Amino acid sequence: MEEKKEFLCGVVEGFYGRPWSMDQRKVLFQWMQHWGLNTYLYGPKDDLKHRLLWREVYSPEEEGQLRTLIVEAQSRGLRFVYALSPGQDIVFSSSCDLTLLKRKLRQVSDLGCQAFAILFDDIDHSMCQADSEAFSSFAHAQVTVTNEIYRFLGEPPVFLFCPTEYCGSLCSPSISKSPYLQTVGEDLLPNITVIWTGSKVISRKLSVDCLAEVESVLQRPPLIWDNLHANDYDSRRLFLGPFKGRDSQLRSHLRGLLLNPNCEFEANYIPLHTLGSWYRAGEEGRKDEEYEYCPDRALSAALHDWMEELNQPLQAGRQSTRADQRSSAPVSRCKTLDTSDNTLRGTCAVARLPVFPLNSSSPPPSPTKVKGEREGQDGEKKRSNQPSQPNHQPPGSRPGAPSGGSRGQKAQGRGPCSGKGLLSESQVRLLVGLHYLPHEHGPSAQKLLQDLTWLKTNCHLVSTNNKKTPAQKVDEWRGRASRFLSLCEDIAQLHCSVVGGANRAVLYDLYPYVWDLRNTALVAKAFICWLDGRVLSDSSALGSWKNCFHWCGKTTGADLLGVESEPWVFKGGVSGEVQMLLPIGSSSELFTHPPPLFPTSRLYNIRPYHSKDKVELYRMVRQLHLRTQGGQESSAAHPDVIGDRCLGPCLALCPEYSFILEDELGVCGCVLGILDVRSFAKRCQASWMPAMRDKYPPKGGNTQDLIQLMEEDQGEYPDSLLYHFPSQLRLDALPELVDISVSRTLLTALLTALKANGSQGVFCEVQPTDRQRLEFLTKLGFLEILRGEARSREGVVLGRLL
Repeated sequence: MEEKKEFLCGVVEGFYGRPWSMDQRKVLFQWMQHWGLNTYLYGPKDDLKHRLLWREVYSPEEEGQLRTLIVEAQSRGLRFVYALSPGQDIVFSSSCDLTLLKRKLRQVSDLGCQAFAILFDDIDHSMCQADSEAFSSFAHAQVTVTNEIYRFLGEPPVFLFCPTEYCGSLCSPSISKSPYLQTVGEDLLPNITVIWTGSKVISRKLSVDCLAEVESVLQRPPLIWDNLHANDYDSRRLFLGPFKGRDSQLRSHLRGLLLNPNCEFEANYIPLHTLGSWYRAGEEGRKDEEYEYCPDRALSAALHDWMEELNQPLQAGRQSTRADQRSSAPVSRCKTLDTSDNTLRGTCAVARLPVFPLNSSSPPPSPTKVKGEREGQDGEKKRSNQPSQPNHQPPGSRPGAPSGGSRGQKAQGRGPCSGKGLLSESQVRLLVGLHYLPHEHGPSAQKLLQDLTWLKTNCHLVSTNNKKTPAQKVDEWRGRASRFLSLCEDIAQLHCSVVGGANRAVLYDLYPYVWDLRNTALVAKAFICWLDGRVLSDSSALGSWKNCFHWCGKTTGADLLGVESEPWVFKGGVSGEVQMLLPIGSSSELFTHPPPLFPTSRLYNIRPYHSKDKVELYRMVRQLHLRTQGGQESSAAHPDVIGDRCLGPCLALCPEYSFILEDELGVCGCVLGILDVRSFAKRCQASWMPAMRDKYPPKGGNTQDLIQLMEEDQGEYPDSLLYHFPSQLRLDALPELVDISVSRTLLTALLTALKANGSQGVFCEVQPTDRQRLEFLTKLGFLEILRGEARSREGVVLGRLL
């Protein structure tokens, strides 16, 4: 009886997605023992023999793994609870199914397991005809089977039952009036504990009053299956914040509390560390103020301990690279207990991914060429000698405007990200603040969203056609913009520090999230830089991009969509909210795509074009052209010819829609845009072509051919196309990149600017043979709208609405 009354506190591995590996679970047991937790529940939804194939017994190999896990847990003083989820297809009235259920649980019992759980969560309420004839209700069927299994196993001291109505929002019509819960409370044997998640599937807070109501209906104190840190419902969210919103006084109303944490094992250090602090604070004899649980204090203690963990040289999957670290014996992989994969598994030397350039005339590099951070030493030397010096005056903006953060400046201030470094405490706090809790942002995320919201709302202060704004207001806008840009730079530095760190286990689990937020922050940063002196004032707010979500503060996007709504109502977390504050935020295909297979710690920046960039861009596009010509220089007398053809008109006539991509070595790409193709074509004929005729006077056939090609470049597009797609973009100057994802981010920055100034659609011409570029644009929402009719050349025109 004494064991029954022990408060169960620990971890439930009950999420949807790839289950943890055997090695990770053993590390988990070490953590739990160290932090004073006492219970582990095994119930990963994607373990086939836990849920889908629950009738099948474990093979001898799988038995060995499970026995090892049970023994490991018990050796560390932990209670191992084995859970089974037969509810999807069990026939409650079938003696055969009942026999198979008993056989499965008896097998696990024979392996040494002494605690069990039967789960009927996330299933349909309907019953088959046989069950409808045998039982008076769905609850009656579940309770009858559960009671029989409980007796069959010898009435173990810990036996859990998860009802189908497992939270307040799922109860019909309410908790107190639910016939389902009333049946469970009345008919379930009294020593069987009922699982409960609170008022919601993911409850912001758990109150004594709310629990008292369900305790009364169930006629027993429930056990909380706490989904506070669960992230299996949103691939862009991670929760690193402290255990919070659960008062220590709840213990007297509960049988226990088990935390169902992040799918990514390494993300759970702080959640479980702080859960241990919460549990210890509620122990008998520790009621004074010194031991009262404080989430902020618990977070600081967890951060201090996590710092050492983060900087250990661990490989993905928790295989230690240090000889003095205990290494578990290799475990045979099977579909049930160990479904870890090798996607990012490898040594500390992260390989680089060969990628293709967006220049339609340039072939992709061979894999042998990309063997490090750049394509050979010659390329690094050439680029490092280019005039990409720091721009002390912000690129493309008036004096005093916030800087776009040129790479030269970055290199002076912080240095490039390279090699294995240690994550600083400030970076870890930034990481946690950006991935805090489902209903609450951390300080860094709050500041990011507040500043972006304010800058967007007040961008008229720095618009290109607003000359009456007081200087004080302009300075206020630019000061706040400078703070926002600095935070975006910190996010970029955090990304490359995680990638460049020694702990590959942390990299494996956290990389998709820091990478996603890095890319979103790059777009937001480029957009804020672009607003100053380039955005047009709105004469009418109707239909303006500025009318999209205007939240700011500590709340999250889901809070605006309904009181006490579930976190999955609004997806994306901080990345999603930053995205929705941008003009093209509703275009999810521009922001959600898988991360590169091989991470790189290269530090990238995207910013508006400045006139000083022209020389570097011309040199880059000329080198790309030479590559396609096999290194043969065909225009030695006119080194600017290629640049004048590919980039010149846009840089001369609409530089405000040109964006630069740069890394530690300088400029490495650009994207050019035209807001209104019709007016742009007229301006080309009026000013650009005469300038080109003067620059390249007729001295022979070659020059005449050149001028003719330039004329054809400015050929007309059909009115039917320009009506829906008035803008154009040119991706002619992007060389090979270590991280291909930044090319998407670069393109997104341009689309953001075009949309902000009123464009409703954009198109791009691609050669039919350039399948890689066609596929790239198609994935970003571009569709073929014209073929073989554009200009005087064969080409495919792809367009997308904004």
